[in-house]
Amino acid sequence: MVKLNKIYTRTGDDGTTGLVDGSRVAKNALRMEAIGAVDEANCAIGVACVALEAGVWPDALLRVQNDLFDLGADLATPGEDFTPGPMALRILPEGAVWLEGRIDAANEGAPPLTSFILPGGSEASARVHVARASVRRAERAMVALAAGEAVNPAALAYVNRLSDFLFVLARAINASGAGDVLWVPGGSRNV
Repeated sequence: MVKLNKIYTRTGDDGTTGLVDGSRVAKNALRMEAIGAVDEANCAIGVACVALEAGVWPDALLRVQNDLFDLGADLATPGEDFTPGPMALRILPEGAVWLEGRIDAANEGAPPLTSFILPGGSEASARVHVARASVRRAERAMVALAAGEAVNPAALAYVNRLSDFLFVLARAINASGAGDVLWVPGGSRNV
């Protein structure tokens, strides 16, 4: 259990922050960019949750928010051993599998896409699309980190699957796609 008695420590005043293993890195390091992007995605999901009616989807998103905290801890634990332990919280492959089940459930009954969709349709769907875009940014930050340092493959799979889940969830919120706003290629041209 985490216990925080004092919020400020002054240890980061020099532009560095501590990782789980006790090492310190610059606050603008790729690892911190990835952790920060995951945090922003978590916040965007929280904003989406307040627009949803009680039920299965807010419950699923609450689990996702907890998973994203775990993902932040995973990213804050450098190294090449992705085995969970007392001091190493790691994302497991089962997380992506769980998301696949939610994707299938959210996509059930939705008609096939005939065009790309524009974020919107309803406030709740638009908020979920903002969260999806935030998750994609987090994924890009994690991939950038993985180009030079070890990143848990299960974490990369999880964040990739999460953006897919948020996409189909936004469609499900829009009456299984009936309320989607379709992209009209070149639709605003006067030619």
